[in-house]
Amino acid sequence: MIRRRSLLLSVGLLPVGSIIARANPASAQDQADTARVEAYLNGLKTLKAHFVQVAADGGISDGTAWLERPGRMRFQYDPPAPFLLIADYGVLTFHDAALQQTTNIPLGRTPLGILLAGHVVLSGGVTVTAIQRLPGQVQLTLVRTDSPGDGSLTLIFADQPLALRQWTVVDAQRRETHVTLYNVQIGGTFDQQLFEQINTPAATKGG
Repeated sequence: MIRRRSLLLSVGLLPVGSIIARANPASAQDQADTARVEAYLNGLKTLKAHFVQVAADGGISDGTAWLERPGRMRFQYDPPAPFLLIADYGVLTFHDAALQQTTNIPLGRTPLGILLAGHVVLSGGVTVTAIQRLPGQVQLTLVRTDSPGDGSLTLIFADQPLALRQWTVVDAQRRETHVTLYNVQIGGTFDQQLFEQINTPAATKGG
């Protein structure tokens, strides 16, 4: 159960408890970096990458990720992990083949929904709670302004040029789960069957 919870958390499917959004007045550099990230995400239409996921309990999974904005994603976990995650039509669906259990939750209730939005705006409905700059890297931590309890998402970008490389989800107990992207391919078209929803008798609604 802990292992499955960590997997749900890492991809933004599981609401993660009460996280309070506290934003200091943004500096000119913060505003510039936020604007750059907005422009990058809104220009990102398709992405394919290998991913490595490190759960809060130290468990490691990997596989292939496809993102097609707006609103579509597929995380295909490599064996022996029995998991598959698909986002489409405003719903995130997580399937555990070992348990024959499927969980559905509205995309808009998840932190990952911020990344997959049709038009990313990092103000108003989304609050940037922190910006960190490291050599060659920019990190933005985000919450939904009106429902910060839905989770905290940190997007980590390589800089010069800007490129999404990792995200981190943190739960209310400060447990961190990381997803890192490798061999990233930007652009192109995907077979739309990749994003077909999973239909099983055991499907349940999350939340």
